Amino acid sequence: MLRLTVSTEEYLMIGENIKLVFLGGTKNHLRIMVDAPKDVNIVRSTVLENQITDPEEKAKLPQYYAEPELDERFRKKKKPRIIITQGNLEP
Repeated sequence: MLRLTVSTEEYLMIGENIKLVFLGGTKNHLRIMVDAPKDVNIVRSTVLENQITDPEEKAKLPQYYAEPELDERFRKKKKPRIIITQGNLEP
């Protein structure tokens, strides 16, 4: 499995004829565009899950979960905020 961080309008090529373009999004939603030949079957995971009625078969499907928090080494360092006020400052 490959995990990437991408910018808006960046794209990935899969083989020579499938392009995934990342269009942006919000915190919980991501918009992508898939440019692929008509003979390539593209199906959403929810459709596949809804077609399977056997609970044992559903349990065999891969499950992916968003990581709740990034590891410390991947976090951006926050700059300390300094608030300057007008008036007399007492020590």
